[in-house]
Amino acid sequence: MRVAVGSDHGGYALKCEVLDWLRELGHRALDLGTRDTNACDYPDFARAVALAVANGQADFGVCIDGAGIGSAMAANKVPGVLAANCWSTQAAANAREHNHANVLTLGAGMIARGTAQDVLRVFLGTAAGGGRHARRVAKIRAIETSTTNVGAAGAQPG
Repeated sequence: MRVAVGSDHGGYALKCEVLDWLRELGHRALDLGTRDTNACDYPDFARAVALAVANGQADFGVCIDGAGIGSAMAANKVPGVLAANCWSTQAAANAREHNHANVLTLGAGMIARGTAQDVLRVFLGTAAGGGRHARRVAKIRAIETSTTNVGAAGAQPG
């Protein structure tokens, strides 16, 4: 598989490990930055990873920042991306099977290295589920396409 990987400065060290783990698992890792620990902004790298997935350059993406939350928020703004912040193998399996996530986000300051490695392995090794899961993901996709140009101020609960 082709996996795009990006991080901000807070996720740089874990990103380097993720790249190694991916190669050890036989995947093609695409390093989209950052290249060092100089301060930078996670939305830039989350966007790059999300675009690589959305346009077919990568099958999956991994974004890493301090908590993994901001990268998930940024990546999810790209149409076609379903990013999930995962902290356990159970969350990773659920994100893939139930929610068809195609981008994994990790919080470098929130997850132990061994756990991160296990989460990555499970995320990439879990298939997207069909049936009720596919039906629900189709509803998520419908929200994405029907609200692309709606401003947050005009949004109403449904």
